Amino acid sequence: MVFNSSNPSIFNSMHPEQKVFEKFIRNGQTLAIAESCTGGLMGDLLTNIPGASTFFLLGVVAYDNAAKSRILGVPSALFKKYGAVSAPVAKVMAQGVRKILETDYGLGLTGIAGPGGASKDKPVGLVFIAVSKGSKTIVKKFLFKGTRLAIKKQAAQTALKMLAK
Repeated sequence: MVFNSSNPSIFNSMHPEQKVFEKFIRNGQTLAIAESCTGGLMGDLLTNIPGASTFFLLGVVAYDNAAKSRILGVPSALFKKYGAVSAPVAKVMAQGVRKILETDYGLGLTGIAGPGGASKDKPVGLVFIAVSKGSKTIVKKFLFKGTRLAIKKQAAQTALKMLAK
């Protein structure tokens, strides 16, 4: 299925994953993602679109810090200094996953979906999303509300919206 962006009303009514598909196909770009608290939900949403394999090359669910270190190259010093749920870790996750297959874009997402795992400084719903392209990486902080599943969905949808822009 190919979405035609020449009809703006169709493009504006698309789900975020469809917008990502359209953007990456139109620009001939590739994507790799590293998810933690969303547990593969972003990859699931993207691969529900026929033809996603033309741009979506890699999805990693790095739930454990050891996986973030060994696969994505997150230094253990970052975990000690900032914690796994932090802007620096999300940034390295995005850069690290992009480097694995040399994709145009990398996305890193880490957070606390709850109901446990929170602290005074890091509440349930805290999520950091990083998008990396070339030498530039943008990291944004979010605080989502709701159940574990609601937070995961909000985080995935927000990350897709960031990629679509």
